[in-house]
Amino acid sequence: MPPLFHRTDQEIKLIKPKNFVNEKELQTLVESNLKEIFNCRFVATEFSTGTVHGGRIDTLALSEDDNPVIIEYKVRETSQLITQSLFYLYWLYDHRGDYEIAVQKTVPAPLGKKIKVDWSSIRVICIAPDYKKYDLHAVEVMGSNIELWQYRYFDNGMLLFEEIFKKSLVSTNLGEGTELKNPKMVEAGKKAAITRQTAVYTVDEHFRKITEDKLHLAQELQEYILSLDESVEEAPKKNYIAYKLSQNFVCMEIHKHEILLFLKINPKELLPLPKIARDVTNIGHFATGDLELRVSREEDILLAKKYIQMSLINIGGI
Repeated sequence: MPPLFHRTDQEIKLIKPKNFVNEKELQTLVESNLKEIFNCRFVATEFSTGTVHGGRIDTLALSEDDNPVIIEYKVRETSQLITQSLFYLYWLYDHRGDYEIAVQKTVPAPLGKKIKVDWSSIRVICIAPDYKKYDLHAVEVMGSNIELWQYRYFDNGMLLFEEIFKKSLVSTNLGEGTELKNPKMVEAGKKAAITRQTAVYTVDEHFRKITEDKLHLAQELQEYILSLDESVEEAPKKNYIAYKLSQNFVCMEIHKHEILLFLKINPKELLPLPKIARDVTNIGHFATGDLELRVSREEDILLAKKYIQMSLINIGGI
């Protein structure tokens, strides 16, 4: 990482990197700020995998999409972090009941008892100051849903989290004329293709809900969102398609004649709201986000793009 400086008028001063005293210091800090960093709800710390397996999962959490989350930490570069995380991933698949009981006990009532855990995906987050190139290659070929996050801690208290690995995309035959296409749109097409091949719920299933004359609206929104950043992940859920970095910034809920977008924007900061917008802060809905946009015409797309970008900025993107 390039050096970081602090500017005071015309003078700059080097900000020196430092490390945490131990893993527990890093773990406690992340657990205390799970919502801010990953928009997750805390479930358990040092969760025992029992006497037979003899391990302890550093942090168990619940994502905003109600998926299980495993977080493991290291303050030194080591391959043990990834192998350990894989072990806990497969343990959790076989011990779903233990996790669901932990959710009911930890998440405040009555929400905890009402949560239906979505087991279609388990999110595994590894946090370390650095990774060996062999580890990056190993995670890339193994295909498990593991995220590698690198942190940088500085002596002025600044802390940076950066995702350095996301599941690689398979090559896709985009046909003749690819060289003439916008590279961002080509990349968006690849992302959509790999999602269709691997997801439990698929983008195609959602797109088939809308009438043929409105399909282009969903496709245009999809291409735009995926082109915003190469790290944007497209995650189809049962009732919507989530687009995320460390957390969701837009959810697309497709209906027969319209598309509902849910964004991480405080509606009260936009008053008066545009005609296609609605404050759903206190209204029940499947997707995540407090601002709802109804897109049913081509004219709605331009306004939607403005607010999608605003939502991405609100979660720390761009």
